[in-house]
Amino acid sequence: MQAVSLADAKSRLSELVDRVEAGNTIDITRRGKPVARLTVVARPRKRIDRSMLQALTATMPPASDNAADLVRAMRDDDRS
Repeated sequence: MQAVSLADAKSRLSELVDRVEAGNTIDITRRGKPVARLTVVARPRKRIDRSMLQALTATMPPASDNAADLVRAMRDDDRS
């Protein structure tokens, strides 16, 4: 977490917002004491359209191997 004075925050607000969007949290201080905190806003998750997902997966060919066999094959390919 980074602390920035109120005067610096005023002059660099766009830069601070970019940092917050990247995942940082920034405290704003007045006379060396924290008075505010900039944090990213939690965005609501978008609902999945079930019929659209079913239509998509219906067009996919069935997997020939089970997941364990697929992981083993991938692992073995890396070893050779």
